Amino acid sequence: MLVMPYLILAQKKSDETIMASIYDEALSNSPLYENLRVLCKDIGHRLSGSSGAAAAIEYTRQLMIEYNFDTVYLQSVMVPNWKRGPVEILKITNSKKQGVIDFNALALGNSVGTGPQGILAEIIELKGLSEINEHRDEIAGKIVFFNGPMDPTLIETFSAYGAAVSQRSSGAAHTGPYGAKAIIVRSITQSLDDVPHAGSLRYKAGVKALPAMAISTKDANLLSQLLKDQADLLIYMENYAVILPETQSYNVIGQLNGNLLPNEYIVIGGHLDSWDVGEGAHDDGSGCLQGIEVLRIFKSLNIKPKRTLRAVMWMNEENGGKGGKAYADMSKSRNEYHIAAIESDRGGFVPRGFTSTGSAKQKQQLLKWKTLFEPYGLHDFAQEGGGADISPLSNQGTLLIGLLPDGQRYFRYHHTEEDVFEAVDRRELELGAASIASLVYLLDQYGIANQ
Repeated sequence: MLVMPYLILAQKKSDETIMASIYDEALSNSPLYENLRVLCKDIGHRLSGSSGAAAAIEYTRQLMIEYNFDTVYLQSVMVPNWKRGPVEILKITNSKKQGVIDFNALALGNSVGTGPQGILAEIIELKGLSEINEHRDEIAGKIVFFNGPMDPTLIETFSAYGAAVSQRSSGAAHTGPYGAKAIIVRSITQSLDDVPHAGSLRYKAGVKALPAMAISTKDANLLSQLLKDQADLLIYMENYAVILPETQSYNVIGQLNGNLLPNEYIVIGGHLDSWDVGEGAHDDGSGCLQGIEVLRIFKSLNIKPKRTLRAVMWMNEENGGKGGKAYADMSKSRNEYHIAAIESDRGGFVPRGFTSTGSAKQKQQLLKWKTLFEPYGLHDFAQEGGGADISPLSNQGTLLIGLLPDGQRYFRYHHTEEDVFEAVDRRELELGAASIASLVYLLDQYGIANQ
């Protein structure tokens, strides 16, 4: 009767020992931070279809070949080819208090441009999509200014982002039918600063595509105040954004073959594309290179996986999601089964836990491992979530998991020129990689319940 408890304790000690070795390797011998420096400083931003994206594809491919993974290959993906254009102008032309006021603005991803003729129009301010219907008779011929802030009282910053981002993603599609000429969006961040945030929008079939630009939170506050004092303010918008035909790109895939259950897969990674401002360090260079680091740690510690492990650099998460869909389609055509998929796309900050989407049985199994992570500061396993690129795998019954770092600083950098290598802390980045590698070890050893 005493055999079983002793066996459980012995196995627990073994798991703790392996996890300790994973963390020691990541915190003592990891090339992860230097790899991120190369991606950010030598390559830079990586918008889908750009030369930077092409260079990043080759860099990560060569890196995984250098680490001697069992298989490294490219998966063909056709991606959007949106270009910002050389000029972006957004300014008030007739303020009675301040005259002409120039704003630092960014065209939203996938937006059409105004062309050289520009757009000059009065403004209507709305706090969110919910106010469109109330003011629909006032929209025609105007530039709609969406000025709904992220809710600062929500401790979970991604919840606040999710509640506010529809203004950016859907504002043009919802105001076009009422005759709007263009839209301006308050940057989706809790920060009060002069930095505009990029991000994509989606148009609606049959609705005229409107030019769309984002302004900083300080400029949004200024514009809102000036409108209160002067209702007939005019704004001039000019930019040359253009959507070109889709172009060839690739997902980058590295693999360690399983020695017992090679037809069961665990995939780890992030999206290789970034916006064309900043260097895409937190979003999502960190997640990509953490995925590669997981497999490198397994190789370095001579951990032979039972199941097949893949590190994937998905292409085009930011303005299309084509890479994640293509990967899921490839997996389906090969009749593959992914027991779990882990995406790191919340920045290279200190890890606090994991989000998950799956069956109650799967989530309960994940929760049982929580005590193993608590010594490393990970305690939050309750939140729902996974990742945009792994979500198409849900049809396989795959447990979708997201690394959950501390999110309080993330939206300071998100989609901005300030998302650079220097904004990432080395130790926090390495802790994230060690946390993912430890979870991959547990998933590989014990599997996960099928839905």
